[in-house]
Formats: sequence, C-alpha cells, structure tokens
Amino acid sequence: MGYVFDFKDAGSYDAWFDQAKNRYCLDLETQLMMDLLSPEKGQRILDIGCGTGISLEPLVDKGLNLTGLDPSLYMLDQASKKFGNKVDLHRGAAEDLPFDDNEFDCALLFTSLEFTDRPAKAIEEACRVAKDTVIICVLNRYAPLNMIRRFKSFFVPNIYNHAHFFSIWELKQILSAILGNVPVKWKTTLQFPFACGRMALFIENNKLVQKSFFGTLIGMKIKPVPKFRTRPLTLKIKKPKAYNPATGMVTRMRH
Repeated sequence: MGYVFDFKDAGSYDAWFDQAKNRYCLDLETQLMMDLLSPEKGQRILDIGCGTGISLEPLVDKGLNLTGLDPSLYMLDQASKKFGNKVDLHRGAAEDLPFDDNEFDCALLFTSLEFTDRPAKAIEEACRVAKDTVIICVLNRYAPLNMIRRFKSFFVPNIYNHAHFFSIWELKQILSAILGNVPVKWKTTLQFPFACGRMALFIENNKLVQKSFFGTLIGMKIKPVPKFRTRPLTLKIKKPKAYNPATGMVTRMRH
C-alpha cells in the first residue's frame, strides 16, 4: 500500500497550495494533466490516490462521472467536504482496486504513484480498470526542484521522505514489462520552478520545451490493451448414469 497520509498531512496539504508560488506550480502541473486527459462529457474517470481532491477540482462540473480512491480516511474526509455527492469516493489501495475490468474510460494517477510500495502493480491495476487511457503524472527524479526537495528531506522530515521519484526511462521500463509495446505519449512541465510571470508561462507552454527530460513533473498518456482479471473456474462434471441390466432372458421361439 505504501505511505498513507495521516491527520497532520491532510490538514497541511491544501494549505501548502494556498501559497502563491506553490499555486503557480500546481496550475502548470494541472494544465499538463488536463492536456493529456482531454476529458469529454460523459466519460467515467477514476482518480487513483485522489487525496484531498486537488486533481479532481478541474474536472468537477464538466459533465464527467468522477470516482476517487485513496487509502487515507483523513484525505478522503477533506475531499468529501469539497465535493459532496459530485464525486464517488472510495477507500482502497492502488495495488488492489475494488473495481471491475474496464469499468472506467480513463484512470488517473496524479502524484500518487510515488507513495506506493509496488508501483508496477498499481500501474497494472490502473490498466485493468481503464478501457481507453491511463494518465500518469509523477515527480521527476532529475528535475532541479525535486533534487532540492530530496536533499532537504534528509534534514527536515516531510512527505518527500516517503516518496519514490521516477525518471522517464524508469516509467517506460515498467510499462514495457507490463504492457509490451503500447502507445505512450509523454511531456514535462515546470522547467523553471523558480521563475514566474508571462515570459515563464510562454516558455513553459512551448511544445519543444515540454519534451525536456528535466521538468519537475512528468506526464504520460498510455493506451493500454484491454486487460481482464482471470480466475480459475471450478468445473462440474456430471457422472453418467449407471443402468442396471434388464432382468430375465430373451428366448427365441422355435417353430
């Protein structure tokens, strides 16, 4: 299951994004997610590791059927207060989703894969329940900002102590092992986390810049081959009925 956010984490999570600089980073990351997702009205979307609902906020009121799942009751409580009955919330682990095969059009992992014990299993489960696409957004191991975050976590305990940072190559290796050669589209964002403003936004939105290997957030769009969870079936074999021989003997009459 990995790291489960506690009461203290849930209380400070949204407050962290209230700061202008952090909100700027989140807005770029959310924009990348939305570009890859390209949601259409009526789609069934599952947010795996939805937390307090940060990644669900831009999807609400767009005519989508939204479902969120998280292992932390404290995070789900915050999400429930935000969305009410607009989002169907469940408690569960990414590695063992309580949903049927191909139940959703799209499955989303937005900065949640980093906190799982078995990321390959979590991706496999996402591909099982998603009929069309899987979107993965993870923190980039080679991004300058994430290197600073990792360095600071050695001295000041924070949530990054529990996170596994990924690279584009690592993600591709995991996907190849699970799915084989399937279509994968990727790009990154937040190349310049220490700058903001119109010029920075203009550069961040450049398609060539988004192919950098050093952006803070990696976004991947996967087209999985439909998967089905198989279970062994018990075969019931009926034994043929035993017929008793007829009593008596047939005699031939002589004329």
